Amino acid sequence: MMIALLGQLVNDAGVCQSDITIGDTTAFFANQYYKLCHDKFPNVQYLDCAGKFCRISAKPSSIRFHWSNGPKNVLPDYVPVSYVESDYFINIANLKSNWGGGITLCGKNNYGSLIRMPDAAGYYDLHTNIGNPELGIYRTLVDLMGHPHIGGKTVLYLIDGLYAGRHPKQLSPIKLKMAPFNDDWSSSLFVSQDPVAIDSVGFDFLWSEWDEDPHRLGADDYLDEAAMANDPISGTFYDPDGDGKRLQSLGVHEHWNNPINKQYSRNLGKNEGIELISLKAKKEIASAVSTP
Repeated sequence: MMIALLGQLVNDAGVCQSDITIGDTTAFFANQYYKLCHDKFPNVQYLDCAGKFCRISAKPSSIRFHWSNGPKNVLPDYVPVSYVESDYFINIANLKSNWGGGITLCGKNNYGSLIRMPDAAGYYDLHTNIGNPELGIYRTLVDLMGHPHIGGKTVLYLIDGLYAGRHPKQLSPIKLKMAPFNDDWSSSLFVSQDPVAIDSVGFDFLWSEWDEDPHRLGADDYLDEAAMANDPISGTFYDPDGDGKRLQSLGVHEHWNNPINKQYSRNLGKNEGIELISLKAKKEIASAVSTP
């Protein structure tokens, strides 16, 4: 998927390779991925946590990241330099469930937007929040999704569902039983410009397939909070950049009518809501479209 995206940007859109940075601020850009990408696109900037072996290192900018619940006595977080200097951002996540938070999609993929691990000593522990089963409470993912240099610059959200999985319980992908996969690989790419809609659709697929992790209480609570960020159930004043202005709604959240028909509001003839469009070519491609 990284090679396909780089090919679209460079060969089709005409973006200069040296103007593209791809990677994860919290992980190594492993050799097996780096070589495949670098052989085809040698002038792209490959970013990781260490900056060794021709990778560039993730570094903090002077732009502060504010957690809207106001945690006390924690080290400050700063937005990475590469994010601040970028004009736009593309979020590529995987289709997988998670034992702690229930799901890991585009929202939680933003954990890779900080230059430290979620539970790093001295910092605000993000795991405490994402695993909380309460409903209608402050959610850190809303801050990450709404920060102007992170979610605010994201123009495209992708969920790589070529091979779905359960993290970290399984070390390899799992075939899906539900239709249209019918005990085969999920073989799908989810595409949207709405961060809430795409995770809502991804959640429904994972919830319908597995009875454990996605069914954790609070697994999709961050989507409720994000959709109503201007007036959330928790009452939180979401203000991730600390400018004193409340976040507005970040997108549309709803669940499909059933796992067989997989229809959302706009599929059912309404003027607002999510529309799930399935495009079939050699592979199954699903697009989550929404209107605010």
